Amino acid sequence: MQEMGASLDAGKGLIWRRAGFAALVLGTCAGLIGLMAATLFPGGVDLVGLLMIVCFAITLPWVAIGFWNALIGLALMSFVKDPEGFVSPFLRRLTGDEPITSRTALMICVRNEDTRRLSRNLTWMLDGLVATGQAGGFHLYILSDSNKPEVFAEEEAVAASLEERCGKSLAVTYRRRSESVGFKAGNIRDFLERWADRHDFGIVFDADSVMTPKAMLRLVRVMQREPQIGILQTLVTGLPSASPFARIFQFGMRLGMRSYTLGSASWQGDCGPYWGHNAILRLKPFTDHCHLPVLPGKPPLGGHVLSHDQLEAVLMRRAGYQVRVLPDEDGSWEENPPTMPEFIRRDLRWCQGNMQYWKFLGTPKLKPVSRCQLGLAIAMYLGSPAWLGFILLGMVRDAPYRADLGIILFFLSMVMVFAPKIATLIDVLLRRDLRRAFGGAPRIVAGALLETAFSMLLSPISAVAVSLMILGLPFGRTVGWNAQRRDAQSVPFSMAMQKFWPQTLFGAALTAWFVVMAPGALWIASPFLGGLLGAIPLAMLTAHPLVGRALMAVGLCRIPEETPARATTEELDEVSPFALPAAGFAE
Repeated sequence: MQEMGASLDAGKGLIWRRAGFAALVLGTCAGLIGLMAATLFPGGVDLVGLLMIVCFAITLPWVAIGFWNALIGLALMSFVKDPEGFVSPFLRRLTGDEPITSRTALMICVRNEDTRRLSRNLTWMLDGLVATGQAGGFHLYILSDSNKPEVFAEEEAVAASLEERCGKSLAVTYRRRSESVGFKAGNIRDFLERWADRHDFGIVFDADSVMTPKAMLRLVRVMQREPQIGILQTLVTGLPSASPFARIFQFGMRLGMRSYTLGSASWQGDCGPYWGHNAILRLKPFTDHCHLPVLPGKPPLGGHVLSHDQLEAVLMRRAGYQVRVLPDEDGSWEENPPTMPEFIRRDLRWCQGNMQYWKFLGTPKLKPVSRCQLGLAIAMYLGSPAWLGFILLGMVRDAPYRADLGIILFFLSMVMVFAPKIATLIDVLLRRDLRRAFGGAPRIVAGALLETAFSMLLSPISAVAVSLMILGLPFGRTVGWNAQRRDAQSVPFSMAMQKFWPQTLFGAALTAWFVVMAPGALWIASPFLGGLLGAIPLAMLTAHPLVGRALMAVGLCRIPEETPARATTEELDEVSPFALPAAGFAE
């Protein structure tokens, strides 16, 4: 009875936290819209100005949510002894030595991937799992959707090698589908129909996923202890990389994610995120309740769902099971895109998938938070064309505005956009162990400044690409579902020109307009214009081997896994996923 009462109190507290968070976000959006109106309409309202307000409002939800997540996360990191346990109370009930009594499938989904990397990652993970003495509770499934004969022949060899290496400690099964129907969700659905009844849980991996045995065992122990949890997601961080693009990008992600995730977990609670990998599923309810329908119409907006993960999370929650996140950086990694073209390609694939969510907003019996999450996933990408639309409307608008309020609004927006990174940066600088793990305060500050400039240049490049993608969706434009390039490699001028000429052309036109029509505003538009004009050289520079080696040599944008004091001997072994090769670049 006492446990039930505690659970009920936690439920009421969560409701109040959600209401308070919603009030903060809505109040912030209303305040910013009011400030924008005061900026645009000192002499009266006009139609173009109203359209600018609409575009501005579309960009606000993610900015406001990120800002308040960051502040809440910073408060938890600063004033709560155990912030992870505070937002995820089930962690406090875990002792860490519970016996493994369940059966767990390790499901790694691959499609025309580099089998050397696949072998390296799986060997490292399985060797560690066997060393714990708990491998008997696990079974590896290599789930292939590869369609290149030379690739799946190598995949079979990897599976055979792993089976021989693990012996009787851990079973290995290789399966290749002849047709990759339904993308990754279809790949997992095929597994569920074949083998789900043999296992209690399934840990989902992508080809570039890495998890420590400790992290895998913790996931299983939580699921054994907490039968109400249907999906448990780890906080996924980036592996060390020789690619300058990946190093800078994941350094910024690392700075922003802890404060953001702690803040979001405080109000999302049992309606947490699922990112499709590095997570554990309770297989019976996932099989029963998370089967995605084939959408009416033709691709890219109809047909099979491309971005499956958030839909599966809301369906699991609708079925009465919790979806939770572990808001700590403990043994769960992935490889980030090594070049700007690969980053943009991945972002456009997510954009295409998220735009399919329109057809799920009316799904019956979804939790209010779940329905809101689907809407925000759509708004995340609609913000790009809205941002560009705001700028273009401002260029053609012939009406007075208050420049002083506009400058205040600009700097307020910048602080809010970078709030998650600022919050975690403050926490890192205040903690001696974290300062050492990231290479010391001077390197941390220098890396943060470099990443800030990088983000400001990358944002307009990405915004133009996403806007063109959204405009092309009704006409059948699609990204497709192909293997990602994961090796650091140079980007030649021809590739950079082919990928980023629209950004360059758009940037040149905007710059010419500002020079002629509004030269006094060039300083405030310079990051935006610089990103567009510099898209081609930026793509080449952030993929250049010399830049990567220089960053590695001075320890700039270092993450804790690169610091010897934080890594184990096994992690630093040259064949481990954590090794930073001297060259580090594919031919």
